[in-house]
Amino acid sequence: MDRLDSMQTFVRVAELGSFAAAAQHLGVARSVVTRQIAALEAHLGVKLMARSTRRLSLTSAGTAYLEKCRVILNLVEAAETDVAEERLTPRGNLRISVPLSFGLKRLAPLLLEFSRRYPEVTLDMDYTDRRVNLIEEGIDLSIRVTGRLDAGDVARKIGTARMLVLASPDYLARHGRPAHPAELAHHECLGYTNAGSVMAWPFVIDGQVQGVSVRSRLNANNGDVLTEAAAQGLGITCQPDFIAGDFLASGRVEVILTAFPAPELGIYAMLASNRHVPYRVRALMDFLAAGLAAPA
Repeated sequence: MDRLDSMQTFVRVAELGSFAAAAQHLGVARSVVTRQIAALEAHLGVKLMARSTRRLSLTSAGTAYLEKCRVILNLVEAAETDVAEERLTPRGNLRISVPLSFGLKRLAPLLLEFSRRYPEVTLDMDYTDRRVNLIEEGIDLSIRVTGRLDAGDVARKIGTARMLVLASPDYLARHGRPAHPAELAHHECLGYTNAGSVMAWPFVIDGQVQGVSVRSRLNANNGDVLTEAAAQGLGITCQPDFIAGDFLASGRVEVILTAFPAPELGIYAMLASNRHVPYRVRALMDFLAAGLAAPA
């Protein structure tokens, strides 16, 4: 039994949550995965996984072993990568997580071009606004659009975005144009929800960033939906420029409150803090940074 192969199989089963999913990911029969895990448990003399008809979970020994396997496999990959990088050809599996709207509008064309340019990279893309745990979910890279990183985040800034306050000409004709963020309290606003609550809208007022709470009767966790609602005259919304672009170009909405700009957002490539960064990941970060810097 190849110990490293068994470790890799164990990590895939733990991350994907099933033998069948791991087998599909590794391109082998389910029976091969089952035998490898059984042989690994026999070699170690402990149960690593508790299996039932409905779910698979790690034992306490399995949890501890998983973290050590990740460290060992990282070191092996780092050693191999240092040698392989002499060829300067990205290759191998690359799992990424990208936000839905930004991913579809700006990243999808770049990712497809990256895949076309580097056929030896297997690219697995997850489009979600959910904040992922890179280590637990086996993600190599995630993209986050935010105005603030948390302590301990390992990130590379690869671009920027601006927040814009938008309304349709029809809405403004009927309800008037607010001249100050405080006047939003008297308007119908369309709120972006995060973790079930409507986020305050940030403005630079008197040189300070202030969050302005808004009254909203139509809320969603997707900016495209809210911008479409604004275009239909249902209210005012605050959205990033990559969502607003097409609506502005068609004249369905216009930017208001330009005297009170929102702080710039950073577009970050997020990395797992305890992992060697393989060449293929660095190549993708460089590629995305260059692509985002080019005119959209």
